[in-house]
Amino acid sequence: MNSAKGHSDRHNVVIIGGGIIGLSVGWQLLRRGAPVTLCERETAGRGASWVAAGMLAPHSEVGFEEEDFLKIGMESLSQFPQFLDELDEDSGQRIELDDRGTLIVGFHRDDTERIRRLYEFREHLGLPVTWLPGSAGRDIEPLLSPKITAAIWLPDDSQVNNRELMDALKTAFVKRGGVLKENTPAVSIVLRNGEVAGVATKNEDIDAAAVVIAAGCWSNCIDGIPDDIRPPVRPVKGQIVTLRMDTDYELGHVVRAPDVYLLPKDDGRLLVGATQEEMGFDVTPTAGPVMRLLERGWEAIPSIYDLAIEGIEVGLRPGSRDHEPLVGPSGIEGLFYATGHYRHGILLAPATAYGLVDMILEGTRPGLLEPFHPSRFSRSKRTR
Repeated sequence: MNSAKGHSDRHNVVIIGGGIIGLSVGWQLLRRGAPVTLCERETAGRGASWVAAGMLAPHSEVGFEEEDFLKIGMESLSQFPQFLDELDEDSGQRIELDDRGTLIVGFHRDDTERIRRLYEFREHLGLPVTWLPGSAGRDIEPLLSPKITAAIWLPDDSQVNNRELMDALKTAFVKRGGVLKENTPAVSIVLRNGEVAGVATKNEDIDAAAVVIAAGCWSNCIDGIPDDIRPPVRPVKGQIVTLRMDTDYELGHVVRAPDVYLLPKDDGRLLVGATQEEMGFDVTPTAGPVMRLLERGWEAIPSIYDLAIEGIEVGLRPGSRDHEPLVGPSGIEGLFYATGHYRHGILLAPATAYGLVDMILEGTRPGLLEPFHPSRFSRSKRTR
């Protein structure tokens, strides 16, 4: 949509959703000269992206038959240095990559067989991965339980402080001239002659040449989208416990054990997460899932027993039917989707932003994003 390079309201790009994806896409559009208005239903950067762990872990996250995700995940990880350099330039806030690596561990024979399959799959894909007996795993991470029987070492997985990242993205968006409308839920897409004309909020209609739906788990709730192309995105509840490490306790690496991960942050937080619950839009912390997280975390790292609990938080991940994102044109001229990233919004932010901006401004269709085209769920033959 080359007309988005103009600077009048009718050439405006409206982003619906102020999480990691909406802010990243909006900021990158601004860097390319497009005027952008972003509508966020609450406070930008304080939803699921704030509660996330900030893992950039395509090597440990990839599942069987998820090679398309691996390709885009690895590409997005490789784009993070450029992404963060540009963010530093625009926000004045330097966000560092933490590349301390990940251990996947098992406790007994069944676990060992399970992670052996994970290891062989990653070895088959040519990923940097090492098989370790339990004792060698403890050489890398001394806090591991002596009950650990085996481990996989993935040295190239990284993480980022997602809260610092969200604050920097919000700052960069505003400094680049973006119009940020918080506490402004989008009620409806406005169509005219079968094309996008703008977005209606409770208080005003905003003209637009293009609209990007990046509203996370609320992407399915916006009126005006024809039913045959409505994004099939739902909330998947995730509870996460934050512990506070003290000066005598320092977990050196990300540890993934059955049903739990333990992720240390450089600000002294230790994240223990995260549940995956089909509970609709419920954001109430509950005892059973939290107990399970702490129990499984304690089995892997017994010394967390004495750490202070700093908080229990709940986020709603945007899950699609196949748990992979929808990125690209919707089938209606000027309407684009950037949603359904599930557990991978932080990781996939650079690839989504760079790729979608090229689609909007240049009309290109990046090959790595093609498997995530929204048309795979469409009940119509619209393919724009």
